Amino acid sequence: MTRFQKKLCLGLMAMVLLSPLGLVLPARFGAGDAWGEWSTGTLAQLLGYVPAGLRRYADLWPAPIPDYNLGGEGASTGLLLASYIASGLVGIAAAGLAVYGLSRLLVRHER
Repeated sequence: MTRFQKKLCLGLMAMVLLSPLGLVLPARFGAGDAWGEWSTGTLAQLLGYVPAGLRRYADLWPAPIPDYNLGGEGASTGLLLASYIASGLVGIAAAGLAVYGLSRLLVRHER
């Protein structure tokens, strides 16, 4: 592993471990939802309406792990934090696999 790859891995792991701050800080300061992660109901309250395109496509792609929560509605804070970290790791793995697969396809076509 090169020095750059080591730094990249350390940076990604730091971001994964810091990702629960998105859960803890808004709850601590009473900030509500993260900016831009609003449901159609919240958007209707904020704007007074929901754009037609958003209303039409809002349920097209449901989240595989809604709210990054593996424990359901009554989950403990520890489980919520662990869920955020697990979601970060799964996201990094999925993105890494996608980049690896695309690079293999592109390299194969150049030969």
